Amino acid sequence: MHTSQMLAGPAVVFLSLTWSTYQSLAVPQIGECGLSCSQGFDCKSRVSRNIFNSFCRQPPTSMSPSVLEALKLTTAMKCAPHEGCSLLLRVQASLILHDSLRGLEACSMNLDTQETQCQNVRVSRASRRRQVGRQLQVHFDCFEVSVAQSLYVTLRTVPHFCGVQLDQQYHVEVEKFSYWVDRSRKVILVQVPEAPGAPDYYVRLCLKWFTCEDVGAPVRVTVNRMSRTVSLPYSQELPCLCLEGWSATPDAVRMQACPFEDETEALWDAIRYHPGDQALSWEPACPVSGHVSLCWRPGPGALCHTLEHSGRPAHGRVQYPLVDAQPQLCLKFSTSRGFRVRCPFQERRFQAWKMTVQPAASQGHLRVTFFSPSAAHFQVHLCHQRKSWAPACRPVLGATALPSASGDFMADPAVAFVNIPRDEACVPNTCIQGWRTDVLFSAPQQLCDLQCTATQGTAD
Repeated sequence: MHTSQMLAGPAVVFLSLTWSTYQSLAVPQIGECGLSCSQGFDCKSRVSRNIFNSFCRQPPTSMSPSVLEALKLTTAMKCAPHEGCSLLLRVQASLILHDSLRGLEACSMNLDTQETQCQNVRVSRASRRRQVGRQLQVHFDCFEVSVAQSLYVTLRTVPHFCGVQLDQQYHVEVEKFSYWVDRSRKVILVQVPEAPGAPDYYVRLCLKWFTCEDVGAPVRVTVNRMSRTVSLPYSQELPCLCLEGWSATPDAVRMQACPFEDETEALWDAIRYHPGDQALSWEPACPVSGHVSLCWRPGPGALCHTLEHSGRPAHGRVQYPLVDAQPQLCLKFSTSRGFRVRCPFQERRFQAWKMTVQPAASQGHLRVTFFSPSAAHFQVHLCHQRKSWAPACRPVLGATALPSASGDFMADPAVAFVNIPRDEACVPNTCIQGWRTDVLFSAPQQLCDLQCTATQGTAD
């Protein structure tokens, strides 16, 4: 048995600033039912069945048994202002036109009542002569059907040649509903249309991982319910937040739509910092594949350089222990849902350490001083800038700790210093980098191209 899951492309209508989207699920609407053929073919249709086409004849030897190429079945809905809506079966067929063929016949039989509907399409003689050997595609969409019907559809040639036939079973599911997204109220409004004889219907919101996990309890829309509109609240616009609907029948096919599937910003913002143990974590609310790493930016808009040993697979929660809360330290995401960089410590509430460079008391040296709101250990690197690569660096010396006179780091923020030779630091294209060494992951502060005749600089 072939059961088709019909999912129409989303129809988006901007209703107002409040009503952000409108979409119809599963069953597309058509204005008129009818027949269409490939461009260049002259076709005519007949609804009545030709009884003589039930009897087959032997095909000519020049005709391939696979002259009928494809049969595809879907459901559509036709709505009229004063007549309501009706369901239609759409039959899409393709064949290679042979000079012995005059057309196609598609028949739909209700397996419960044995009632049969047939439609014929005939290709004009002139068109057949011009188009022999070419593919003909035909769309029939005037078979009236009802919810939950089981159908047996056959496709035959006209005339009917023995052994040249396609057939398929099809079940008309209760898979139609519309929804609106009201962003101002953070609700999705679902409307389940009435259908004579249709069973009850369930709708719910879920997060789509390996399965769709409940966000809230499913809502049952009963046959005798006064309102067919259901309001489903949501908290975040996530790409894996989906709307699911299915009929209250055994083994019903579930239809899904994900209204925010292109909106991924909330994924990258799911970053948490725990000051107590200095841990930085990221836990996406939706499935993501790819890699995450820590990186540091020398300045605004600059390339973010990946920190060594920070690469992690992005398959769930990612956590980095002992992370230095520096504005230059960022998270870099390279995943199936996009490439992003987020710098969580740029907010003012994070108090970061600073580095300054001034002439030292000893002749021929510069003093690098570190200021920090808490006890910390530092190291200085001298780096040579390169145009297309990260700077080439080498460690010089670990910084010497400065005792706090009062024991209050906020009152005496200078915590360490190191003196470096002036003739090494003042070479063109040279940078002084300060690194914190008592954490596992730290971003450096950097001062480059010092004017050593009157050296005084601050990195922040």
